[in-house]
Amino acid sequence: MDIALDDLRSVIKNVDVITINDEEARQLTGEYSLVVAARKIHEMGPKYVVIKKGEHGALLFHNENVFYAPALPLEEVFDPTGAGDTFAGGFAGYLAKTRDTSFENMKNAVIYGSTLASFCVEKFGTERMLTLKDKEVYKRLQQFKDLTQFEIVLTDVQ
Repeated sequence: MDIALDDLRSVIKNVDVITINDEEARQLTGEYSLVVAARKIHEMGPKYVVIKKGEHGALLFHNENVFYAPALPLEEVFDPTGAGDTFAGGFAGYLAKTRDTSFENMKNAVIYGSTLASFCVEKFGTERMLTLKDKEVYKRLQQFKDLTQFEIVLTDVQ
């Protein structure tokens, strides 16, 4: 952004989905609020804006729709290097596999990317990804579901 902002803006106006971290979103737009930053990035061209927030999860924006996915709480983080790239790869890979770019499926892609990123931080660099098994991914996806699903019972408050 510091050396090729005009070129970057030219590319951004031609993409459908952008994944960007929170610091980059703020730098690109000059806005502290990620909601405002996402709106400004959306106005630059992308239909979907994904703002990665590291250990604090990720936000997905599409028009007036917003989805937040927390990062999975882990007991130990060995090395966060590459987690953002792993998130982006998992996100894009999920979309490529499902061939569905609806907002509902984009939410699934965010969760899938977050799940893969949670494995990445367990070892150095890509080391953990080399031994990852489908069964482990499915189990962790279930952990995400359990973390974010709840049933609320509302009673009349007077």
